[in-house]
Amino acid sequence: MALMTAAEYIESLRKLNTRVYLFGEKIDNWVDHPIIRPSINCVAMTYALAQNPEYEEIMTAKSNITGKTINRFTHLHQSSDDLIKKVKMQRLLGQKTASCFQRCVGMDAFNAVYSTTFEIDEKYGTAYHDRFVKFLEMVQEEDLTVDGAMTDPKGDRAKAPHQQDDPDLFLHIVERREDGIVVRGAKAHQTGSINSHWHIIMPTIAMREADGDYAVSFACPSDAEGLYMIYGRQSCDTRKMEEDADIDVGNRKFGGQEALVVFDDVFIPNEYVFMAGEYDFAGMMVERFAGYHRQSYGGCKVGVGDVVIGAAALAAEYNGCEKASAVKEKLIEMTHLNETLYSCGIACSCEGCKTKAGNYQIDLLLANVCKQNITRFPYEIVRLAEDIAGGLMVTMPSQKDFTSDTVVGKNGETVGDICNKYFAGRSDVSTEDRMRVLRFLENVCLGSAAVGYRTESMHGAGSPQAQRIMIGRQGNIEQKKEFAKIIAGIKRS
Repeated sequence: MALMTAAEYIESLRKLNTRVYLFGEKIDNWVDHPIIRPSINCVAMTYALAQNPEYEEIMTAKSNITGKTINRFTHLHQSSDDLIKKVKMQRLLGQKTASCFQRCVGMDAFNAVYSTTFEIDEKYGTAYHDRFVKFLEMVQEEDLTVDGAMTDPKGDRAKAPHQQDDPDLFLHIVERREDGIVVRGAKAHQTGSINSHWHIIMPTIAMREADGDYAVSFACPSDAEGLYMIYGRQSCDTRKMEEDADIDVGNRKFGGQEALVVFDDVFIPNEYVFMAGEYDFAGMMVERFAGYHRQSYGGCKVGVGDVVIGAAALAAEYNGCEKASAVKEKLIEMTHLNETLYSCGIACSCEGCKTKAGNYQIDLLLANVCKQNITRFPYEIVRLAEDIAGGLMVTMPSQKDFTSDTVVGKNGETVGDICNKYFAGRSDVSTEDRMRVLRFLENVCLGSAAVGYRTESMHGAGSPQAQRIMIGRQGNIEQKKEFAKIIAGIKRS
């Protein structure tokens, strides 16, 4: 197959026996559930654009494993150019969906696990790398969506995994068999997990010998026995279930998705086990995955930012104030911040280097700088968008009010008449269009899409302190001190 279509992707999900729970109940037809479907549409866009000749260069790649043309989301980066195209692809998809398209975590996991398993085998003579390559070959051939799962619930943050009162708060091996392992625990905040065919699991922190059972990496299908998912609640999510709420939803077609993925004694055959106790490599896998994923934000969040800037400009135009110098300055500042984020994503890609395994890794310092800026700039972009949009963004009546035929006025005016009269902007712009762009901004800034833009910018791929720790480690202060000593004429010790 190599390249799946968007329609084939959606149909492939129907064939899975994925166990999904939402609002305390099991959802049998989760593919068509109004809250879940927008996130599926986002993933489907990664398949649709790969079929479009206009985007072929950045959406597809040549597999270093099979030599076939594959979706770039299943690719192992072979050069700095591949890393750059990854960022460009993510910006494009952000522009097309204004949301989270979810396949980035799997792609970043592939590249981290590929290089780490190579080095584990090099030290211990294990067979993890060959197993992983065979698994990835299947993923590429079938064009599968894979959830990259790293974050454990963690419990008491002051305690190591083996010290937790409840050992399941970090996913761990509970039984080792000749033919595989049995695992128990959970992965939290899992982006796109429900919309994935498979999951690839990684440890969440660097570990010591006592945490050996927690140093585990493996792959398993979404409908594996003992695996189930509890859908994460989002602000304004039930608007998607209301009738006649097309405008109120904001982003009508697309949305993000996170879930708690629970492993209730799931058996993993040896062929899908990529780490099982090699605790000294847990930190390497975490660091490499985090670096790739922090690079990703220099693409996806920038694409969404492009749409936010466009929506803010439209709101100003529909309000009749697009020529005001203050509005122009705000749009310039939003653009400046957004392009700075993109520059960071491109920079860490350009400075990438080859790993021992042969795939390319980003510059880890610059990737962490990229994500550190992501924790700040989207918040300012959103603030400026809200400033331009005005208070109506959060105080307007519902769509049903705008279409209501309930009579309220002395001259027979309906609720709909009144709303359309008093919430009009420019005479050449319909009230509905003005409401649509304001509801879209509400969705991105405050509602469901905020999970995939604003709040995820803070906590996705690690919270701000995680990047600062890595910047401190990789900043090479000692070398910088030597530079200063030489120029200042200070004798070097």
